[in-house]
Amino acid sequence: MKEFYQLYQELLVITLVLTAVIFTAVWIAYSLNMALNYLLGACAGVLYLKMLARDVERLGTEKQQLSKTRLALLVVLILLASRWNQLQIMPIFLGFLTYKATLIIYVIRMAFVL
Repeated sequence: MKEFYQLYQELLVITLVLTAVIFTAVWIAYSLNMALNYLLGACAGVLYLKMLARDVERLGTEKQQLSKTRLALLVVLILLASRWNQLQIMPIFLGFLTYKATLIIYVIRMAFVL
């Protein structure tokens, strides 16, 4: 479990750094509103990553399979964005996918380390 916690902390830090860099770039290139939409999605992605880590942590001791309720977070966020005029779906969705970019960075880094 020690390795799991180290991996989780590393992925969380990379995600937060990547979020800050992309938020700043979107703010400079587009607008504050677009950057805040991205940030909302990225925060949802971090929350999703935390929920996934909690499920993986419980796997084997309390549960036999991962729950699928985490995706409800994205569905609710997209529904909220489609109903509220201030929110834009694409930046929120791309912000949510920031944790995926973190995983790609981690895999590429591990491929070159081995």
